[in-house]
Amino acid sequence: MLKSPPPTRVLTMAGLRENSFFPGVPVITLSDPDAETLLVRACEDLGFFRVTNHGIPMELIARLEEEIMQFFARPAAEKELAGKANPFGYGCKSIGNNGDVGWVEYLLMEITSKSLSMDFLMKPSASSLRSALNDYILEMRKLACQILEMMAHGLGIEPRDAFSKLVMDEESDSMLRVNYYPPCPMIQEQNRFMTGFGEHTDPQLISVLRSNETAGLEISLRDGSWVPVLPNRESFFINVGDSLQVLCLLPNQKIKKELIMGRRLVLFQVLTNGRFRSVRHRVLTKGLKSRVSMIYFGGPPPGERLAPLPLLVAEGEQSQYREFTWHEYKSCAYKTVLADSRLDQFQKRDCIAERSDDALDFFAKRL
Repeated sequence: MLKSPPPTRVLTMAGLRENSFFPGVPVITLSDPDAETLLVRACEDLGFFRVTNHGIPMELIARLEEEIMQFFARPAAEKELAGKANPFGYGCKSIGNNGDVGWVEYLLMEITSKSLSMDFLMKPSASSLRSALNDYILEMRKLACQILEMMAHGLGIEPRDAFSKLVMDEESDSMLRVNYYPPCPMIQEQNRFMTGFGEHTDPQLISVLRSNETAGLEISLRDGSWVPVLPNRESFFINVGDSLQVLCLLPNQKIKKELIMGRRLVLFQVLTNGRFRSVRHRVLTKGLKSRVSMIYFGGPPPGERLAPLPLLVAEGEQSQYREFTWHEYKSCAYKTVLADSRLDQFQKRDCIAERSDDALDFFAKRL
């Protein structure tokens, strides 16, 4: 059970900077003939969008939500049987090993190519939770791959499954996080917000988010302002991950089949110089109602190398990032605090300076 937080952990409402000009989160109907074009545009503009007509049964979602609530209602000693999060397992308030904290309990689970990989879920007492999680993960993997294929096709990448193959690979480094944000009467009485999960980007390729009807998620716009994301029970929210910001093609360029030979030697996607962007997001809680979210993270195999193909970089342009493996990047992510910009450590110095100039131009136009 979480105890009331100290006053230093509370953010006042006056400290929140909102943007009144935000038109709203893009909504993509997956059956729309123009869905691929709209999806690519959303990835370029915001790195975050909502998908409808996804075909995932509401009964499956409701079953998992019920199982999750039952898990977090258990005594602390029972929840701790899942193992201390390091990084996988059960966690309470402490997020990672670098000092990040939040008003949250969570269960972080590693996913193999077939199912979950966690000892406590193999026990008979966890059979119903295990079944609900595995069914949900199967649907999440399908949805993530469908969206990744739409991204690839919308960018003109051949083959269509260039991105989704990374998630479907037997060595894919994917995971599922379940977050539970309990009510906090003290915060409610003081009419304040509190950090549930601090601002960050997701390091993987793609994140598929689902929450109950309690609000709290916010995303950051390019001018640094934050906007709330209202929950929607009929939809899933999609985050572009850091790795997908690195992976993608420049406009109107296609990968030739002969370049895909020897996949372990070089990744067959190229850098976009930031054409897709990963969005910074956070969760704030007002303490009125509990909030539950389920996030599927689709990641590449650990040994996959994220590198540009010089042949496919447009004339006069250069890649922004040096070559690195997914394992190298993930290791870096686990050594930093949530709010750190991890990609900067892999970006070439001259590109960082150029990006700073672009940011100044952006703000100058807003003034």
